[in-house]
Amino acid sequence: MNVEAEIRDLKRRVSELEGSFGFLMEQVKGIHRDLLGFQEMTEQRFDGIETELGGVKTEIGGVKTELGAVKLEVRTLRDDLPEIVGDAVRSVLRPGDR
Repeated sequence: MNVEAEIRDLKRRVSELEGSFGFLMEQVKGIHRDLLGFQEMTEQRFDGIETELGGVKTEIGGVKTELGAVKLEVRTLRDDLPEIVGDAVRSVLRPGDR
């Protein structure tokens, strides 16, 4: 058995493993950088969406307020309408006003 040949073979194999490991580490570092960039971009997009949703919530609150006012006016009109119609009919039917 040639010990020197085996040592050379082991050194070559270790060197190949170290090279592969170094290559893989660079790939992992690149993926990590890409993931960090993706994370930052995603956070910015979600922040924008949250801002837009805040605006939508504000607009919906305004619509709800306006709808409440309209409902109140309709209720008031419903209560006042019989008197309005009665006054109109009486004014038309009064015999001396023509």
